[in-house]
Amino acid sequence: MPLKPRPNPDVLGHRRLFGVLGPSTNTVVQPDFDDLRVPGVTNHYSRIVVDDAQAISDETFMAGTLEISRNTVEAVRGVLTCNPDYLVMGMSAVTFYGGAEGAAKWRENIEKEAGVSLCTGSQSLIEAFNAYGGIKRIAVISPYYPSANAQVAHFMADHGIEVVRDTCLQCPSWTAIAQVPTSTLREELKKLDGDDVDALVQVGTNLSMVKFAAAAELWLGKPVIAINTATYWNALRQNGIMDRKQGFGRLMEEF
Repeated sequence: MPLKPRPNPDVLGHRRLFGVLGPSTNTVVQPDFDDLRVPGVTNHYSRIVVDDAQAISDETFMAGTLEISRNTVEAVRGVLTCNPDYLVMGMSAVTFYGGAEGAAKWRENIEKEAGVSLCTGSQSLIEAFNAYGGIKRIAVISPYYPSANAQVAHFMADHGIEVVRDTCLQCPSWTAIAQVPTSTLREELKKLDGDDVDALVQVGTNLSMVKFAAAAELWLGKPVIAINTATYWNALRQNGIMDRKQGFGRLMEEF
């Protein structure tokens, strides 16, 4: 769709101002989205305040993500003061909860509060699958715990996508997610890959994979989709911005 010009364009964000919502403990989304940014689009990060949860378990992981969900509206109110054109969710877990229906309802509630459209990671993955074409069976890597991975599988099933196998890294704190080394990601992708999956998918926005996923596509010979890449790509495309960007995988380079 063609971009509607702003009546009084921002000098730097003359194409679009993106309001980015992310947990206060997240140190990956902000630099990732800035790396993915294209000329004339600017990102304005609003932190969803949450304590750095420690000694996470399956139950406390879910409770912690729901706390982030509850605090999202306050972050929305903060970023709206810069008059963004569009909102981008930099936290993925809660955008899968409750399957397709629950995810849609969650997004709609935020959009109603904001009066501005919101891009979520879960829906962005579905858009990415459609762009690549032929993706029906996936393997998933996450920093989550099993209960959250089950929510991802539920959401995917509602969209006709089968999660063949998955890995939960079960990071011990929110900030520890950003400390997972590339060597661990490499070994886990090798375990997840197989002829029975069409694509490898990473969820959990504080897990740094935008550049590694692009490299992994080359040696695995199939789509490797990082959640931050998919989300920002979809935000651009939903706003009619079709710029390609090199170095971040086929999604940003071809579609």
